[in-house]
Amino acid sequence: TDQTRFVPGAEEYIIESFDWCGIQFDEGVTKGGPFGPYKQSERKAIYREFAEKLVADGSAYYAFDTAEELAALRKRYEAGKKTFTYNAAERSRLKNSLTLSEKETLALLQAETPYVIRFKMPESRLVKMTDLIRGEVEVQTSVLDDKILFKSDGMPTYHLANVVDDHLMKISHVIRGEEWLPSLPLHVLLYEAFGWEAPQFAHLPLLLKPDGKGKLSKRDGDRLGFPVFPLQWTDPKTKETTRGYREEGYFPEAFVNMLALLGWNPGDEREIFSLDEMAQIFSLDRVGKSGSRFDPEKAKWFNHQYMLRKSNEELAGLFMPILREKGIIADPDFVGKVVALVKERAHFVHELWEQAGFFFKAPESYDPKAVKKRWKQASYDQMTELKALLAGVEDFSSENTETVVKKWIEEKEYGMGAVLNAFRLLIVGALKGPHLFDIIALIGQEETLRRLERGLHELGRKE
Repeated sequence: TDQTRFVPGAEEYIIESFDWCGIQFDEGVTKGGPFGPYKQSERKAIYREFAEKLVADGSAYYAFDTAEELAALRKRYEAGKKTFTYNAAERSRLKNSLTLSEKETLALLQAETPYVIRFKMPESRLVKMTDLIRGEVEVQTSVLDDKILFKSDGMPTYHLANVVDDHLMKISHVIRGEEWLPSLPLHVLLYEAFGWEAPQFAHLPLLLKPDGKGKLSKRDGDRLGFPVFPLQWTDPKTKETTRGYREEGYFPEAFVNMLALLGWNPGDEREIFSLDEMAQIFSLDRVGKSGSRFDPEKAKWFNHQYMLRKSNEELAGLFMPILREKGIIADPDFVGKVVALVKERAHFVHELWEQAGFFFKAPESYDPKAVKKRWKQASYDQMTELKALLAGVEDFSSENTETVVKKWIEEKEYGMGAVLNAFRLLIVGALKGPHLFDIIALIGQEETLRRLERGLHELGRKE
């Protein structure tokens, strides 16, 4: 409704965001439906008709005050340390259809003098309302101003448009952020003025900064290093790009699950729900009144939970394009087995490479800190013996090689930790990764021996 705030591409962005989240709307700009048109810019004639109805029955009026006149009036009030409000107390001293004669008003309209249509707020009345989250709310109209309903540019304000649209489109529940709660008295009075039954209202608590101090903003995400938008967005004016959850590697179902639990809880300890499950059990009764603090680490936790719940085959399919970008063509079955070993350690698919790269490429270097700490004087001879031992193992399964190697270590009276850490260093290049014997079973005997040979050559004897 505010043409100055129109952003090219925003409509398409919102629709794409819903599609990514798996949330399909029943009717709207791309689907049509019985209550169209669905763009407010295409409904201007509808809004004007209803605004004129309010003027005709005395619930609203034409106001011809110019922006310059009102600005001067505000400045004069400020000089007297007062605040100007266009309300019941002031309207009788201003240029509007309530103070002008019918003839004067008609003359201004015929001369196409710019005007707005303002709601005529009752002078002194207690408005009682029910909010599904806040409960009973009461407001005295004497503290409210005469809000603009229809602007001089021919567009309605949100106040008029949302009431008219919600009524004509048979909306049963209006659910919005708590910043709109102060507007509720006006909206309730508008429904009353039109003679319509009002829908039920629910004003959701705000999402707060990670420290709980203030409303979450895009700047907080930029400053602290987490996204606040579902998809990446490039501002068409500034060309500034803001990161999105999709581009950061979040699964859409994890994103939706995380969002649902910000301000709402199911009444038990469970936290993971499918979209269908949430649709079945969600209730506004369990939405809290207080703002919900956003925790970026908890968001990662949700994605990790969905990583663990996905099949190895699905994750392998998502991981393989990353491998191809690195010039690695791998068998899907092998990739699935790798994923099974490392997905516990990754929050995102793109982190699988960091956890599993050594399965696909032998180490070209060795972590200096690990070498300094774990490559001892005895390591070269021990690894040489181990290489010969493994070369003779026929059953190279994880369970069997572990039994053989640990038995050998015990018989030789070597330190278990010293040998296995040096062994891992030569196989992986660092002291990380899943169970060592699962690793060598998967890369195979030939590759294991090759890595031992190269590691012995690279690290040599420690002087």
